[in-house]
Amino acid sequence: MEKIELKLYITGKTPRSIKAAMGFKGLFKDKFKDKATLEIIDVLERPDLALEEKIMLTPTLIKKFPAPTVRIIGDLSNKEQVLLKLDLVSHQE
Repeated sequence: MEKIELKLYITGKTPRSIKAAMGFKGLFKDKFKDKATLEIIDVLERPDLALEEKIMLTPTLIKKFPAPTVRIIGDLSNKEQVLLKLDLVSHQE
């Protein structure tokens, strides 16, 4: 099975950034175990990566692999809806 690659761009240690990061760490640990990698990138620490990906707003979640690339910008609170948009529902156990 292909390993799912995701990147979550956040801005600093704001409540919104912390909530997004902790929520997705837990979600992928519980539902995807070793099927997915989630890289969390703070745009304040790595502005070069944000510029490379053309990140204008945070939080931004990007599914890099498998194709197609999908971006979700802003509210990530409804995890099931996010999984649907990323086309990851079929990858859950």
